[in-house]
Amino acid sequence: MRERIAVIDLGTNTFHLFIAERDGSKVTTLYREKIAVKIGKNGISKGKIAPDAFKRAIHALSAFRTVINLFEVNTVKGVATSAIRSAKNGRELVQEIKEKTNINIEIISGNREAELIFEGVKAAMKMPPAPQLVVDIGGGSVEFIMAKGDDMRWCQSFEIGTQRLLDQFHRADPIPEESVNALHNFLSKELAPLTKAIKAHQPTGLIGCSGAFDTLKEIYLRQKEPKQVQKGPTYPLPITHYRQIHRELLEKNREERLQIPGMVTLRADMIVVASCLIHHVLEQIQTSHITACAYALKEGLLFSNLSPVTEVIDRHASE
Repeated sequence: MRERIAVIDLGTNTFHLFIAERDGSKVTTLYREKIAVKIGKNGISKGKIAPDAFKRAIHALSAFRTVINLFEVNTVKGVATSAIRSAKNGRELVQEIKEKTNINIEIISGNREAELIFEGVKAAMKMPPAPQLVVDIGGGSVEFIMAKGDDMRWCQSFEIGTQRLLDQFHRADPIPEESVNALHNFLSKELAPLTKAIKAHQPTGLIGCSGAFDTLKEIYLRQKEPKQVQKGPTYPLPITHYRQIHRELLEKNREERLQIPGMVTLRADMIVVASCLIHHVLEQIQTSHITACAYALKEGLLFSNLSPVTEVIDRHASE
């Protein structure tokens, strides 16, 4: 029996719609869309959703509802993450979405977010037997997962997403050296539990999910391997090339960053602090490359309830 499922991920920067069809053990992606709602802009550091962001959110969900109806979806699963769960008026937004679009949105915890991200990673790749650190950098929070094979050994969500870091540390452009140093000092304190977990589990690889990692991968492909086409949802980004890109990001202002092949407008502001966070983590791990993984929370939300799945057809794998 065929079933069409819509998954909605209300992130801090981007709202995602993902529609797939289940036919027995086969899952086919039918539609993907993302809208740069920037729900955390002008409010996340104040613990609320700003009025203009509120309006953008309702407009985006209304657009999603139109698409969901066109695809005659049977089941809709929607989740909200850091910006909405930490906002004083987050539940008010979820209620208004329900009233105006008839879409139910569940506000999930950071640990639940990490669990779903890991489900998404496992759907994208066969996990290595050696310990791995999985990282998902969002606008509101960052999730870290220690995994060995298919087993999650440790996870924690930190409310230090790129919109929060941008507001606090990236106030001049290009980012000043003293701001980079202040950011690293801040991360050393905030991520003390991660440092302890790295020492305990000794991961040999870093898997980076969506967002900033997608952008870094695209920059690498455009600059270093322009004829190379990504096949599948994962791609290796050599550490040596990542470090070159990182230095370039630190040296350029926003206008100059937009000229970098592979850069997208949505990421141009937050990519600098995101890369600083990645650089901070890599200082604690010995690995030759980052595995950039296109699957994350939304795919985890889909595949975690679709077992067993033996075949995945992704018509939008290159997007």
